[in-house]
Amino acid sequence: MDVADLGLLILRVWIGVVMTLHGVNHLRNFDGTARWFGRLGWRAPRYQALLSSWVEIAVGAGLILGLLTSIAAAGAAALMLVAYLTHHRSNGFFIFNKGEGYEYVITLAAAAAAVALMGAGGWSLDEPLGIDLYGAWRVRILAIALVLGAAHAMAWRRPGGTED
Repeated sequence: MDVADLGLLILRVWIGVVMTLHGVNHLRNFDGTARWFGRLGWRAPRYQALLSSWVEIAVGAGLILGLLTSIAAAGAAALMLVAYLTHHRSNGFFIFNKGEGYEYVITLAAAAAAVALMGAGGWSLDEPLGIDLYGAWRVRILAIALVLGAAHAMAWRRPGGTED
């Protein structure tokens, strides 16, 4: 048993569980999520809430299974970057601050970025399928482009959004 593989398994599965449950919760409370996205100034809040929810579920499943792990992890990092940029950054560091600070989203983004760079490890579907995305420099560039592109697309907001 490789201890690094075990560490990656624990890290990616936990991030995957958090992302999946967050997406499911957004869908269960979809109207409220869409209203909140609108208050944040998003141009198409229903569409963006739906997209965000399903992407959270998809990247979470990819991380749990260890399938296309670097792309899933880059997607999780992008989602957390968007959350930081659109809501949490102005609320200070601590999550218990009014409006929720950024400690939680930045911690998830950093952990997901680490998994994107390291890959799934030996205990994953990537391993038996021979998917070695994290070893190729082109895929690292793709992962970075996905993070930046997704962050830009998801942060597409109109000026003057307000928060409650």
